[in-house]
Amino acid sequence: MESIPPDAAVSPVSRGPLDGIRVLDLSAYIAGPYGCTLLADQGADVVKIEPPGGDNLRQYPSTLPSESRAFLGVNRSKRGMVLDLKNANDHATLLKLVREADVLVHNFRPNVPKRLGIDFESLSVINPRLIYCAVTGYGESGPMKDKAGYDQVLQTMTGMCALQGKRGGPPEIIYGSVVDYYTAALLAAGVSSALFERERSGLGQFVGVSLLRSALTMQSARLIWADGESLDIGRDMRSGGVTGIHPTSDGYIYISANTPHFWRALCEKTGLQALAANERYDSVRKRAEHAAEILPKLHDALAAHSAMAWESLFGDEVPCAAARRIEDMFEHPQVVAEGIVGTLEHPTVGQYHGVAQSIKFGRTPGPKPFAAPMLGQHTDAVKAEVVSAGKEHGKTRG
Repeated sequence: MESIPPDAAVSPVSRGPLDGIRVLDLSAYIAGPYGCTLLADQGADVVKIEPPGGDNLRQYPSTLPSESRAFLGVNRSKRGMVLDLKNANDHATLLKLVREADVLVHNFRPNVPKRLGIDFESLSVINPRLIYCAVTGYGESGPMKDKAGYDQVLQTMTGMCALQGKRGGPPEIIYGSVVDYYTAALLAAGVSSALFERERSGLGQFVGVSLLRSALTMQSARLIWADGESLDIGRDMRSGGVTGIHPTSDGYIYISANTPHFWRALCEKTGLQALAANERYDSVRKRAEHAAEILPKLHDALAAHSAMAWESLFGDEVPCAAARRIEDMFEHPQVVAEGIVGTLEHPTVGQYHGVAQSIKFGRTPGPKPFAAPMLGQHTDAVKAEVVSAGKEHGKTRG
């Protein structure tokens, strides 16, 4: 893995598609900050603005002595500064930054921005070209708009947990902040689209993303209710007992065998050709109906080898993956070949390995990533830029 020096922040190797775009990131936790990180990956200059106590994600449990592992992973390639928006001088500094910015992102509840004097209407007067992105739990309207929203709360509310567990069993949380990260992806897509539209109109606009909207968007294939049908119908999209995670002699393996081709290949590789020839099992629906007949035979066959051995034996003929730990991804040959993980330098943590490239661009790959900022690391530098920009405005007016 290639080592990425800390001065990559000021000496980008190449320009990304969002080069020249300034993003003010006032958000905390995961969804807003990682959405801004995705913009930074594409070359945007992202300034993370934290309150004096810092982003709460800095306080999350971590075995690293000086920094939160979660904060490092969510906030790469940003400069960091501290502003107390309840302080008049710091509030004035933010407004000066807004004047020169392209994008502002926050995750305050809808009733907070106006109280702080940073609502869309106020800031668009200062900068009509500003793309203003609000990340909320439930949206900007409706009876729940001012409630605090969190990933697993929305998972539970929107039915994800009910469908995640075993059929007939209790609901189960999906760990890994999947709603947060999908919201981050929608944030980056929405902001990029608004920037593109601004090239036509010359005007900024409000962009709203919410955990509720994201959690339901993730389930678009389930969230279908046709006129005339019962509301309580089967929406579980799992295709049956064959496609899923299975035990082996050592470890577990996920197998996907929904198509006729992959079903036949699975049967051949496991010595179960008789199953492939049986008309009772010649469709996904039939295999789901008769899973209780198929699975004992499949598990007996899989007990002949380990999960890793089966993965090798199946090769490209049966879609599968041995169940690995995330730790195995740092040096996985495919991850290395794609350059997804890189080595970054942090002032107190030292070198660490993490995601370095979320999207691949051929002609405009963007600057090399750099470590998430320490609290207030670039406050003086960004304030100096505000002063310089103010002088330039003065010259222009003169």
